Amino acid sequence: MQIISDIPDILPELCVATIGFFDGVHAGHRFLIEQVKEVAAARGMRSALITFPVHPRKVMKTDYRPELLTTLDEKTALLSETGVDYCIMLDFTPAVSQLTAREFMTDILKERYRVEALVIGYDHRFGHNRSEGFEEYRRYGEAIGMQVILARAYIYNDLHISSSAIRDYLHLGDVSMANRCLGYDYFLDGIVVGGYQVGRKIGFPTANLNVDDPDKLIPADGVYAVHVSFDGRIYAGMLNIGHRPTLDNGMNRSIEVHILHFHSDIYDKFIRISFVQRIRSEMKFDGIDALIEQLHKDAATVEALLL
Repeated sequence: MQIISDIPDILPELCVATIGFFDGVHAGHRFLIEQVKEVAAARGMRSALITFPVHPRKVMKTDYRPELLTTLDEKTALLSETGVDYCIMLDFTPAVSQLTAREFMTDILKERYRVEALVIGYDHRFGHNRSEGFEEYRRYGEAIGMQVILARAYIYNDLHISSSAIRDYLHLGDVSMANRCLGYDYFLDGIVVGGYQVGRKIGFPTANLNVDDPDKLIPADGVYAVHVSFDGRIYAGMLNIGHRPTLDNGMNRSIEVHILHFHSDIYDKFIRISFVQRIRSEMKFDGIDALIEQLHKDAATVEALLL
């Protein structure tokens, strides 16, 4: 996949494209991209995705927190797995936001990026105020010599998959359902940082994760079965997200993982935590002994799931 991010990097040939933010690059996105590739192959053209390096709403409102399913680097890596020819990174500026759908199709898609056919997601809208829909896009396309094709919707268990729906599942802690919609296990990337060392004292040493991007969505508080990846290996882990109420952690929300049957120091290492299943909600116990008893039960549950 060739990434095109600068205006001089004009596509060398005509292409079939689609447009979207593609947060999460979920199963619905992949279904849409396959349709783009099919149309491109039938026409003997290149396939292209047009996306944005920064969420459009954040450009217009700097204090907006998008709660990303994927950072830009993560999204780019996932898109590269789809086999599409080009990924066009279009800077969404205030000037771009003022373009009507027809102006966007003419000035950006047709003239700048040489889009010959545009595949539109079943519920996707673009242009100033996003006030127009597929029939208008199709009519504008006819006027400028661009075919506009309505993509087939991707349905999973009678659900229309969307990034918003996946965020809702993650807010509920339902990582299993989120993973089904994504087509892969939801993950957090970051660096292991120092913590309070309490876990080590009670027999459950943990690695505290500092997530790379503050806009990345953190699932609901609770205990999760996870896979932990670093240095080319994958380990089973028991992850807690929350405020550690038994230990009086106050309002500090932490993300800490106990890696099963692992005893090495991994401070300052880059790790990836992939969520498999939520085990339970975060709880306040009567004391440390009750907490330790529950942690042994949690570890047994995780081990049965992952090992």
